[in-house]
Amino acid sequence: MTTGDDIQVVIFRGGTQEFALEISQVDRILRYQAPSPVPSAPDFLEGVLPYAGGVVPVVDLRKRLELPATQVEETRVMIVTMDGQRVGMVVDGVREVLRVDSRRIAPPPPMVRGLAAKYILGVLTLEDRTVILLQAGRLFSSEERLQLEAAAT
Repeated sequence: MTTGDDIQVVIFRGGTQEFALEISQVDRILRYQAPSPVPSAPDFLEGVLPYAGGVVPVVDLRKRLELPATQVEETRVMIVTMDGQRVGMVVDGVREVLRVDSRRIAPPPPMVRGLAAKYILGVLTLEDRTVILLQAGRLFSSEERLQLEAAAT
């Protein structure tokens, strides 16, 4: 990403790390409420929540990214659209919406590329911190997306 265009991102926490998604992927940010469990669901699928006249599957981003669980009072559910499918993601708090120059987004370092490159769009360096820019559409495999879709029906 070296075009120099500005993008808007939503910066949020998962464990002690800050992450971001492009704002166009985020529909809404809700206060946390416990989702209704779904039988035989994968470990990262917390359950479903009512949303926009239907239900959305809710995943725990910490479990998905293998981050340590934390107990915080700012826990939120971000409703994210991935390839037309809405998914709720449990995060440890939403910090801010920020407009950034895309030239400030570096590709992931080589050591990270193999581990989580499928999730990471880049690394955003701000004055006092580093934020991992995620690719929402790549957080789940095709099979996992089918599981999420099944949970919402």
